[in-house]
Amino acid sequence: MKRREILKGAAAVGAGLPLCGPAAAQAWPARPIKLVVPFPPGSSPDLIARLIAEPLAAALGQPVLVDNRAGAGGNLGTGAVARATPDGYTLLFTIQGPLVTAPLLNPRLPYDPYTQLAPVSLVATSPNVLVVTPELGSATLADFVRLAKERRGALNYGSVGNGSASHLAMESFKARAGIDLRHVPFQGFPQIVNAMLSGEVQAAFMVPGIAMGQVRAGKLKALGVTTLGRSSALPEMPTFVEQGYAGFEAVSWQAVLAPAGTPPAILQRVSAELVRIVKSNEVRSKILGHYFSAVGTAPEALVTLMKAERDRWGKVIKAAGVQPE
Repeated sequence: MKRREILKGAAAVGAGLPLCGPAAAQAWPARPIKLVVPFPPGSSPDLIARLIAEPLAAALGQPVLVDNRAGAGGNLGTGAVARATPDGYTLLFTIQGPLVTAPLLNPRLPYDPYTQLAPVSLVATSPNVLVVTPELGSATLADFVRLAKERRGALNYGSVGNGSASHLAMESFKARAGIDLRHVPFQGFPQIVNAMLSGEVQAAFMVPGIAMGQVRAGKLKALGVTTLGRSSALPEMPTFVEQGYAGFEAVSWQAVLAPAGTPPAILQRVSAELVRIVKSNEVRSKILGHYFSAVGTAPEALVTLMKAERDRWGKVIKAAGVQPE
């Protein structure tokens, strides 16, 4: 009698507990999913996130709601996801900055992307484009380097902040080319474009989605892309490798992650759906329209990329003496 009462009581307690493990994964999703983008509406992460949100919702049978939580260069929203309940109802769509360079530059960052976030899939990549003002008269990368050496320290370049991809790409190139340019940080790419059009700065690395409108209008000159091979987004544009800088690469990328501890079955389900979605002709074409190349990978590939990028940019930060703001 006593044994039956204990078992009955245990069953009653168990019935009040949330499902976990495989049972939770099987029941998921039972309500809308939040896709946090730690950048403002209209930014490239926001645009790509919205391209995948609708087909992902159709695949999962629940709405996928894009939640913009901008601030601190993407660190604010990224940290919120890192601290979120790992139940599969909060996902993160972000770029490499909050995952790679922010931890390198800020030892007191309020989250650790390597222990508090679980990689899901690398979604898309984009080259960076080196753009210069037409007034420089530089038709090629070699022309620009030659001019920069002649006017050593007299040319300015813009970036979207200390330790940003646009900053580190230029610092890496400065070291390779043996040139000296003055760094002028701005709040965002629109401000850099305005500064270039006014003559305040003469060069910048930008993602093509920002740069190419001005380039095609003849207001800026593009000198090359930073992928190792020609980019599917800009197949007509030569790489830095082709122009004498073997191995030079500075790729922007966007990925989906989840809070660490999210059930593996959920991570695998989302990853598999994302791979299928971004490789579909319709979504791949739309992503390409924003000058990004659709990728779609298993979680393990994203882990490998994050570690490789940490090593690559850690060396650049150390060599350039980049300090946190």
